[in-house]
Amino acid sequence: MAKVVAVVSGGMDSATLLYHMLDAGHACWAISVDYGQRHVKELDFARQLCEGVNVPHLIADLSAINPIFGNNSLSGREMEVPEGHYAEESMKQTVVPNRNMILLSVAIAWAASNQCAAVAYGAHSGDHAIYPDCRPAFADAMDAAARLCDWNPIELWRPFVHMDKGEIAKRGVQLGVPYEKTWTCYKGLEKHCGKCGACVERKEAFAANGLIDPTDYAD
Repeated sequence: MAKVVAVVSGGMDSATLLYHMLDAGHACWAISVDYGQRHVKELDFARQLCEGVNVPHLIADLSAINPIFGNNSLSGREMEVPEGHYAEESMKQTVVPNRNMILLSVAIAWAASNQCAAVAYGAHSGDHAIYPDCRPAFADAMDAAARLCDWNPIELWRPFVHMDKGEIAKRGVQLGVPYEKTWTCYKGLEKHCGKCGACVERKEAFAANGLIDPTDYAD
């Protein structure tokens, strides 16, 4: 059993990651980051998720750095959220420059201050085409840096990096993850829009394995 900081965004992947770590017997702390994203519904869901499994949860407020991310549909307010499948060129509008390096650096700092053995995050193979900071090469480089940044070497765990979202959903159902209490949609409306890339991928993840999708979609 190890002491682990899990990066929990409030979405499906990070929720499954948290349950996966707990199932393995690890002592977990969870961290979420407010980087001035388009909406904070995901942070509310992350908090509720952690409360449900009695995991200490910290929201790191980095909202002041929002202007450095430029014009994109996730941290900006002027660009519309694109709809359609992740494979579309328009999904590159959802890239927040260097986001995972920033989030992971903050998580690694918290892990170091608590003498934790590792930081875990939920990058998966479906993200590779669009998000460079979800690719194995990036994770390997961050793992190498984390092992050098403190007197206590910290590992970067990414158990889903070779899995797709459907496989993650299947694992989450096995673990009893309350997916109805997770938030994926980029738009942050009352319900999941059902049309943005994140919602489309969420729908496909459940359908790929014949799983019941508990999500309340507006469409």
